[in-house]
Parts: sequence; structure tokens; C-alpha cells
Amino acid sequence: MSSHDNAPVDPNTVELWDYEDHGHDFIGTRTLGFWLYMMSDAMIFAALFAAHGVYVRNFAGSFTSQEVVHPMNAIWPTVFILSSVMTYGLGMVALKKGNKSGVVNALILSFLLGVGFLLMEWREFSELAAMGAIPQMSGFLSDFWTIVIAHAAHVLFGLIWMAVMIVQVAVNGFDQNNVYRLLNLKIFWHFQAVIWVSIFTFVYLFGAI
Repeated sequence: MSSHDNAPVDPNTVELWDYEDHGHDFIGTRTLGFWLYMMSDAMIFAALFAAHGVYVRNFAGSFTSQEVVHPMNAIWPTVFILSSVMTYGLGMVALKKGNKSGVVNALILSFLLGVGFLLMEWREFSELAAMGAIPQMSGFLSDFWTIVIAHAAHVLFGLIWMAVMIVQVAVNGFDQNNVYRLLNLKIFWHFQAVIWVSIFTFVYLFGAI
């Protein structure tokens, strides 16, 4: 450490703020705004998880959680959604390198894995409906259907967004709008994976105990 590090500072020479407006980064500003939106979405799922803690044992003579929730049913959906997120991440690596075909191919594969996730969810809930485990039967079933389908609706929206981005990147390449939309979709898609891991842990694993 030099002697100048501890030298007294003249307050009159310190610039506390800049009088000139240097503007804001377009992509950074919009990404920050999307982060704020995702925080509100996180609050919705926090409320759903809180309700689940109340209703998980509220089956009132209907199907118990052990009869409805089977962790093995959620294993493959978990593999698919995490693989989709990983594939999307590879697309972001291609974006950094300016590789348009790499981004499009990664988005297509990520999209297909997301579709596979929804199809497995559809099969599970079709089986529940066939055995009569529908939301009207108990508070637990209402909560179970709501929390899983709410997540599935988010995944469906993400897939629609992803399909649109595949077309836009293929046609327009990496313009400013496409780049910030891809970054925001990355945030959204990773968030869905985090929520699903939470569902798998607190709904499927704990519900089977």
C-alpha cells in the first residue's frame, strides 16, 4: 500500500454525480424489467406452495397424497425439463459466438424436450382423471392439480415464445430485439426448471411420505 492511499481527500475535488445523461443500455434495461416481472411470478408460486402445505393432508376421505403422488411419475418429466434448459444454455453459447444455426438448432431441440415434458404431464393427469382423482374430490386434489397445471401453463407459454423466437432468429438474425428476447426467455425458462424442481421435491417426494 502506498502512502497516497491514506492521504486526505479534498471534498471539493470529489465528483458525487454526473450532470450529463449517458442514457441506458437497451438490452440491460429490458432484461432488468423482466427480472422484476419474474419476481411477481415467484410470489404466485410461493403462495401456491404455502397453500400446498395446508392442503396436503386435507383429503377428507378421498384419495390420499400417497395414492395420488408417485415420485417415479415425475422422474422423466424432470429429466426432460432439465435437459431442455441445458440445451437452451448451449443455444446461448452459440449466441455469444454469433452462430445463428447453432441457436436455431438448440432452440428446436429445447422446444421438443419441452413438448415431451408436457405430454408426460398430460398422461399423468389423464390417468388421475380416469381413476376419479379430480380437483372436486378434496382440498388436496384441488391444490395438487392447481400447482402442477399452473406450472404446465407457464411451460406452454414458454414453448410458444420459443417457437416464435425460432422463426424470428431464422429470419432476422441477431438484431437488438431478438437478443434481448432470447435473454429474457432464458431467464423465464430457467425459472420454470427451478419451479419444477421445487414441485418435484415438495409435492412429489414429500407427498409420497
